[in-house]
Amino acid sequence: MLFPHESALKADAHKAAAARDYDVVIVGTGISGAIIAREAVEAGKRVLVLEAGSGANRSLAGYDDLLTNFYAAASKDNQSPFPINANAAMPRSPLLRKLAPGETDSSTYIVQSGPYVSDTTYTRIFGGTTMHWEAKTPRMLESDFDTRTRFGQGLDWPLTLADLQEDYERAEREIGVSADVEDQQYLNQTFPEGYVFPMRGLPLSYLDQQVDKGIAGSSVELDGASYPLKVRPYPQGRNGIPNPAYDDGKGFRPVGAVDTHQVEEGGRCQGNTNCVPLCPVQARYHSGKTLAKAFQVNARPGGHGHIELLSQAVASKVNIDPNSGKVASLEVKIYKSPGSPEHETVTVRGKVFVLAAGAIETARLMLASGLRSTSGLMGRNLMDHAYLLNWALMPEICGTMRGTSSTGGIVDLRDGSFRRNQAAFAIDIHNDGWGWATGAPTSDLLELVDDKNLHGPALRRGVIDRVSRQLLLAFMIEVMPEESNRITVEPNYTDPLGNMRPILSFTVPDYTMRGAAYGRQFARTVFQRLGAEDYTTYDPADFGYVAYEGQGYAIRGGNHLAGTHIMGTSKSNSVVDRNQRSWDHENLYLVGGGSMPTIGTANVTLTLAALCYRTSRDILRSLH
Repeated sequence: MLFPHESALKADAHKAAAARDYDVVIVGTGISGAIIAREAVEAGKRVLVLEAGSGANRSLAGYDDLLTNFYAAASKDNQSPFPINANAAMPRSPLLRKLAPGETDSSTYIVQSGPYVSDTTYTRIFGGTTMHWEAKTPRMLESDFDTRTRFGQGLDWPLTLADLQEDYERAEREIGVSADVEDQQYLNQTFPEGYVFPMRGLPLSYLDQQVDKGIAGSSVELDGASYPLKVRPYPQGRNGIPNPAYDDGKGFRPVGAVDTHQVEEGGRCQGNTNCVPLCPVQARYHSGKTLAKAFQVNARPGGHGHIELLSQAVASKVNIDPNSGKVASLEVKIYKSPGSPEHETVTVRGKVFVLAAGAIETARLMLASGLRSTSGLMGRNLMDHAYLLNWALMPEICGTMRGTSSTGGIVDLRDGSFRRNQAAFAIDIHNDGWGWATGAPTSDLLELVDDKNLHGPALRRGVIDRVSRQLLLAFMIEVMPEESNRITVEPNYTDPLGNMRPILSFTVPDYTMRGAAYGRQFARTVFQRLGAEDYTTYDPADFGYVAYEGQGYAIRGGNHLAGTHIMGTSKSNSVVDRNQRSWDHENLYLVGGGSMPTIGTANVTLTLAALCYRTSRDILRSLH
């Protein structure tokens, strides 16, 4: 809702943005754009940030409105807090259906080109996908950076883990990661002597502890090697207890005091199971916190840096100067209301342009602008972790629904010589029951009422017994780059503003499916050792159903999008260089997960944040 005179103020802002020349123009307010914006403005640069969403959730009232939407929604999926906005549409997985080979479905924002249908999502709102992320922040392993050399799979990065060491530390500081170094020293992961995370690690949930107790001392065999089974805590991007040893004994202060009365700036984690999509007390990091610090520069007396936000502004075309090959400007469509396609088009100019709209939207914008890159790889090599869900009932109450979505997991099969033959995986233990797999607890309630005719006290006891014993193991399986997995555009698929929509073509590689097949066996082994009753079934009518070697599996997307503008060593084998600068247009940076040549078995956010610190330095060098 617009306040009095806000329409006039917005119009004035649009005209002002079109009239100015900026040092840095950034498309997107997710973590990539937020980091680069803050680094640039603190270095004294004039920065414009474009956001396709309304920006209403910049305020506490706006954030609370999203919470209210979530609580009132019948379906509690990742996108349920976020209002429908056709002008900045986003994927919504409950609308998906199974496709036949060669069939195309354009009924949702992402046009799905079958037979595989992906339910992966991203959020086009202020804060980007950090508004709904799970906030696990593991680093990539050393071997993830050269899988082609080590295992004959995927691609090698033009960077090493050592190249990103200090930037990983910067990203952990900015996010405020809660973890203990001793818990993360597995599979040859090392940290500088004396390094501690900003905040102490969050404890394992009671469910984690029960699983660990049941598998303690056991192991599995794979490709001639033995792997111990152990539940390890995940590093988390949410406020825990600040570590007094951080920063050479100065301690760490999160954004805002660690006080649940100061929720606008971030409280301490209270263990809410529904923190995905939204944390009720803002204990979880989102990029609005980084942007809030960037905007504080405007208020500093005598400061030279300045940052502006232009919301409801959809970047529609990248214009190239034919003589220099540089980006000359961006065409931006600014809509007046989410409920109407009425808009004006302005041209924004700057010295450096940064596309930080996510792997799908950045590739979509470049392709819609006719910019396919010299290598022809724009939009290709799309990656996302493939999730295989396995679920069972524990023999006794195990504390399901206590703690954030995932506090611990089984991660020792993230690496090994077996990666020559099959994908590695990390196993998340979900504290929120079977919701992702079956729609629990609603599905449990329907079963107990319709099939068992329970009511009253017996129904209450039945629901409690069923839900509090639920165990969901989510296998996050690596997917290697394949040029045929891609994003494309066509002029006959457009949104209300006339912008071409992304078309997704994806096939789960056999390498990944071998990992999924082993993962199913692994889950059965774990359930047997826990004395848990396996309830896992995969419906051939499921939109993510994949048949492999006579067996069927339902593969879910992980929202860990990567690879559509990969980095490499030359313009012939990649789209961007090791600093995420376009090979073809020297003042253009394509940043975020789309630059990653592989994704290993780590959630991508921490790595893409680290990459953006590296990119920030390169941008500032270019401006100087």
